[in-house]
Amino acid sequence: MTQISVERKHSLGREAARQKAEVLVDELAREYDLQARWDGDTVEVKRSGASGTIRIDDDTIRVDLKLGMMLSIMGSSIKGEIEKALDKALVA
Repeated sequence: MTQISVERKHSLGREAARQKAEVLVDELAREYDLQARWDGDTVEVKRSGASGTIRIDDDTIRVDLKLGMMLSIMGSSIKGEIEKALDKALVA
């Protein structure tokens, strides 16, 4: 199993960051067939072979994802895509 952790700082404030995260999570859910469940400022995401959380704080967004064996071989490219998506989404 592969663990991916990505954290990005932002200066948007918690509410604006959450709004951007909601849009990003909706896009990812459609594109990658993810199930997403919000609990406060944390969203749990799941799909076959992967599960994790996205946590929104006042000045950071953190993604923690566990990949099963089949997706582990694509771990570095998945991490790169997460980093790119966060960088794009967090532009003020």
